[in-house]
Amino acid sequence: MVTATIISDNLALEEFTVAPPDNMELVDGQLVEKNGMTLKTGKIQLRLGNSWEDYKDSSGQGGEAYVEVPCGTNQQIRRPDVAYLTPELVAQFGNLATLPQSFPLIAEIVSPTDIAEDVFLKAQEY
Repeated sequence: MVTATIISDNLALEEFTVAPPDNMELVDGQLVEKNGMTLKTGKIQLRLGNSWEDYKDSSGQGGEAYVEVPCGTNQQIRRPDVAYLTPELVAQFGNLATLPQSFPLIAEIVSPTDIAEDVFLKAQEY
């Protein structure tokens, strides 16, 4: 997981879902930049994404693995570090800029500087 910097206030949900800005989340109506990616977290993200890709291919279940793509939660628009979408959901939503729901499988990479309460709240949100 990475830290966030608030960029602007009161961005409309519709604006964000149609054209989500790179490296941004919509949290409590505020445009928030995800930052704090390190070499280590990038390496973990790549390995995990590759493992999920390999598994979905070797198991024959299909679907798609993604990194840092926007999705709706019950409250916000987030960008999970790694996410998986079933073949059925790819067929239904695969061409949208923002997935209108949470992914069925999500991984967030937690760093030593992350606040535990924020990590748990984000997990509940997904």
